[in-house]
Amino acid sequence: MSENLNEKTQNENNAPDEGIWDEEIEQESQGEDIVFEVDDELSGNRLDKAVSTRLDISRKRVSDLLEEGRILVDGKPVKASSKLRSGMKVEVDLPPVKTLEILPEEMDLDIVYEDDDVIVVNKPKGMVVHPAPGHPDHTLVNGLLAHCKTLSGINGVARLGIVHRIDKDTSGLIVAAKNDKAHQALAEQLADKTCSRTYRAIVHHPFSHIIGTINAPIGRDEKDRQKMGVTAKNSKPAVTHFAVLENFKDYAYLECRLETGRTHQIRVHMAYIGHPIAGDPKYGPRKTIEAGGQLLHAIALEFNHPTTGERMHFEAPLDPKFQEVLDELEREKEQE
Repeated sequence: MSENLNEKTQNENNAPDEGIWDEEIEQESQGEDIVFEVDDELSGNRLDKAVSTRLDISRKRVSDLLEEGRILVDGKPVKASSKLRSGMKVEVDLPPVKTLEILPEEMDLDIVYEDDDVIVVNKPKGMVVHPAPGHPDHTLVNGLLAHCKTLSGINGVARLGIVHRIDKDTSGLIVAAKNDKAHQALAEQLADKTCSRTYRAIVHHPFSHIIGTINAPIGRDEKDRQKMGVTAKNSKPAVTHFAVLENFKDYAYLECRLETGRTHQIRVHMAYIGHPIAGDPKYGPRKTIEAGGQLLHAIALEFNHPTTGERMHFEAPLDPKFQEVLDELEREKEQE
C-alpha cells in the first residue's frame, strides 16, 4: 500500500525547486530600516506577532529588537503584547549582519572520498555544517578549510564549498565542492533530481504498509517561526519516498529518499503522517528515545562527477548511537 498525501499551493507548478538546502532555519537581519502601516489583516494582533509575520523573523528576534529599542509604533516604544490597530505606523530598525570570520580548524574528518573537485564526508552527529550566529566555529566548513585549503565560494564565505546541508544532529554523508565549476554542476543535479540522497530513520509507531510517498508542501510553521510545517501558505512542493525496513512494537525502521530538499523535510513529513522521528526534540513527542537528537542518518549519496560525468555512489555506516538503538530494538523484538 502506498501512502500519497498531496497538498498543493496555488503557485506550486511555478515555484522553483530549491533542491540545495535541507537543514537549519536561519535568521539573518537585512541591515535596513523597515516601515509599514498596519492593515486590516494585522489589526488586532500583538506587536511581536505582527512584526514576526510581516518581516518573516522569529518572535525571539523581535523580542531582542524590542529590548534594544529598535521597534517603534507611531514613533514610540511599546510592549510586545501591545495590540495594533489599522493605520498605525510600525518602524523596525534591523541592524546590519555581523561579518563572520571563518578560520580553518584541524579536525579528524571521516573522509569517504576526495579528488580535485569534490570531497565526500561522513558527518558525525552533533556537528554543525557551516558557521552561523550561535555557531561561529567548530563546524564542518572550518574543518574543510583546514583540510582542503580552497573551496567553492558560490554560497558565500560562511558556506564555502557547501552544496547541500544536513542538520546538526543528523549524521551521514555530505558532499562539498572544491571549486565553483564543481559546485554549479552539483547544484544543478540537486535541482533536476539526478543527485540521489537516501536516509535511514527510526520513527515512532509501526506501519501497516511497507512503502509510501508523502507529497505535501512545506513552509514556515504559522505558529512557531523556528519550525517548518506542512502548509499551503507560502510553501514549496516537497516529496519524500519511504520504505519500511522493519517494524517493532512501538517504532519502525525506515529508508527515506528525498525527491526535493526542503528545510527539515524528512522530520516534518514523518511528523505530519503521525510517525515522528525518534529522539527529535523539535518535531517529536516529549516521550521518546534519548539519543542526543533525531535518529536520522544520511546513509547513501549518489551523483554524477562534475568533471568526468562518472556516476558515483557512496555509503556510510550508521552512526554509533543510531546502531546502538537499532540493536536494542532488535533484542527487544526477539524477546517478545
